[in-house]
Amino acid sequence: MERLRRQLESSFHPLELNIQDDGVQHSGHAHEGNGHFSVRIVASAFATRSRLQRHRMIYAALGNLLQTDIHALSIKALAPGELH
Repeated sequence: MERLRRQLESSFHPLELNIQDDGVQHSGHAHEGNGHFSVRIVASAFATRSRLQRHRMIYAALGNLLQTDIHALSIKALAPGELH
C-alpha cells in the first residue's frame, strides 16, 4: 500500500489521499496476494478532466503496480471543490 501511496503522491501532489485496503473482503480469491484497494484522491490535476480521463491518469501513474501489486482498484478522483 505504501508503494501505491508514493506513486499517487509523487504524480498528483494531492490535497487529499485516502487508500483503503479491501483485501480482507477477498480472502480466498484467486488473485490473493495482489491487493484490492479503494482510492479517494483530490488533486488540481483533475480539474478539467472527465471521469474517464482521471482514471486513465491514475492507471498511467501506477504503471507496473497494476501488474504486480494491484488486482482490483476502486477510484474516486475529484478536483478541489467537488463534493462526491
